[in-house]
Amino acid sequence: MGTTMSPISILTPLFLSMLVALCDGYVKDLTLLHQSSGDDFGYYLTKDELWFNQTLDHFSPYDRRQFAQRYYEFLDYFQVPDGPIFLKICGESACNGIVNDYINVLAKKFGAAVVALEHRYYGKSSPFKSLTTTNLKYLSSKQALFDLASFRQFYQDSVNLKLNRTDAGNPWFVFGISYSGALSAWFRLKFPHLTCGSLASSAVVQAVYDFPEFDQQIGVSAGADCKAALQEVNQLVEQRLASNGKALKEFFGAAELEIDGDFLYFLADAAVTAFQYGNPDKLCSPLIQAKKDGEDLVGAYAKYIKENFAESVHYSQNHLKSTALTEDSGDRLWWFQVCTEVAYFQVAPANDSVRSSKVDTRYHLDLCKNVFGKGIYPDVDATNLYYGGTRIAGSKIIFTNGSQDPWRHASKQISSPDMPSYLISCHNCGHGTDMRGCPQSTLSLEGNAQNCSSPDAVHKVRQQITEDIDLWLSECQNGGRSSI
Repeated sequence: MGTTMSPISILTPLFLSMLVALCDGYVKDLTLLHQSSGDDFGYYLTKDELWFNQTLDHFSPYDRRQFAQRYYEFLDYFQVPDGPIFLKICGESACNGIVNDYINVLAKKFGAAVVALEHRYYGKSSPFKSLTTTNLKYLSSKQALFDLASFRQFYQDSVNLKLNRTDAGNPWFVFGISYSGALSAWFRLKFPHLTCGSLASSAVVQAVYDFPEFDQQIGVSAGADCKAALQEVNQLVEQRLASNGKALKEFFGAAELEIDGDFLYFLADAAVTAFQYGNPDKLCSPLIQAKKDGEDLVGAYAKYIKENFAESVHYSQNHLKSTALTEDSGDRLWWFQVCTEVAYFQVAPANDSVRSSKVDTRYHLDLCKNVFGKGIYPDVDATNLYYGGTRIAGSKIIFTNGSQDPWRHASKQISSPDMPSYLISCHNCGHGTDMRGCPQSTLSLEGNAQNCSSPDAVHKVRQQITEDIDLWLSECQNGGRSSI
């Protein structure tokens, strides 16, 4: 097939040491899921790495190649032998352990084991030494779902072996946030016999080509005063970019963003993350005050970015073109999934936009072509045809969304039989609030909701989630399903 693949188990010591050097970083803010890094006490339930030999291509009867996929297990609350097993799906970033969010509370309540599988290609679970476009052909949600099914069978078999039993099985329940939330919903859809149900938190199940609703939600979440300030910042930036773009980029600490579209995307995403991850006041308060005092709004925005946002290099197409396997490879990997499967092109709306109108469809398509070559195009129709989008025909899937999260417009927001959808409404309820609490970044241990503007709104939805899980686990156990 013209590619060179080597299982991690037989890689050279030099390459292994490079992989081990992958730090606890998050996929930077270009990505769908912004995960805070940190080594604070209690941040992880476990960081002890385990390994599973995974099939490279689940859709070929002839390709027998495998790669080593990283996973974790947390057994402190596990009620042997029949307790449930919670499968936490890791998404589009390195999975450096089982994060201590609300799943810890749920595992304690239900006496569950918790296992987490790193997504293929991300972190230390890369099948290849080089991330060329050709080598990325096996990076897809479809392959990832079969990874989960294979791992689930492997892990259940290992539990049975330890318990000296052959035909028994534990009830399983699957969890995910954002893209991994979509995987959670899709896993229950495609493998209903392998899980009693799924929690799909902020699950982006609808692939979207042009996604102006994303920016429109930012405007709504910002409120009139902050929105006006952001729009004025955008107007001033475009003016200064035209007159002295080099100086402006240096002022923002983004001199390496040679393409103006990359720079404007970077500035837009800096605002997005404030609302997406439950920190709206960090952005809006200084901007509104600067506007009220007649100060330079561009300077105020630059100060916010330098103090609160990711390094601009992660938005550089030159960086995204790098095929080297490094701690920052997640940037390129997620853009490949964007450019082939789901798009989510965050284009400026035709009217009343918060972001620059230059962040348009052409910008995104040019990025895909420039970074990955000709012929790379997001086939969102095929993705939605395969999974159903927001019309997903599944069962026993819980959908949750935060009111301020722009990604909720790619999620299922209307309940249907056996698939409840809950909206958590509060001033700082964003991406994955039900699992992460407030703010959503950085991590609130055990998903603590005390800093949400309406803790009761979070508690109410969590109570409904707990009742749904309890019901479906009991039905599963009584019916003998979700065991192999």
